[in-house]
Amino acid sequence: MKKRFLLFVLSVVTISSMFSQTVNDIPLEDIKVEFVQIVGVSKSLSNKVSISIDFGQQNKYFSFKDVAKIKDKKGKKMKFYSMIDALNFMSENGYEFVDSSVLRLDKENVFQFLLRRKG
Repeated sequence: MKKRFLLFVLSVVTISSMFSQTVNDIPLEDIKVEFVQIVGVSKSLSNKVSISIDFGQQNKYFSFKDVAKIKDKKGKKMKFYSMIDALNFMSENGYEFVDSSVLRLDKENVFQFLLRRKG
């Protein structure tokens, strides 16, 4: 009976981790850091923003595309329509807003939102 229960619990944990949102294929609930940063890059004369999440992970190359691949519960790349959309997503996943800044690099705006784990 104990073995069946243990097997059931392990199955539930495995299945739930397979269907959770991820950053670079790491489930959000497994990212055990106090601070994260949402980084958004927009080009001049465009309303589109490329968004990534930086939680201190090591990346292979210094490339914006490699900063963080955020996937939904089905494993598809998530699209955020604005920095506030990303902020709301992170709030739903246990983070709260701390501070923000905007940098102008060449013809791009770089938005940075610093977040802290709630509680």
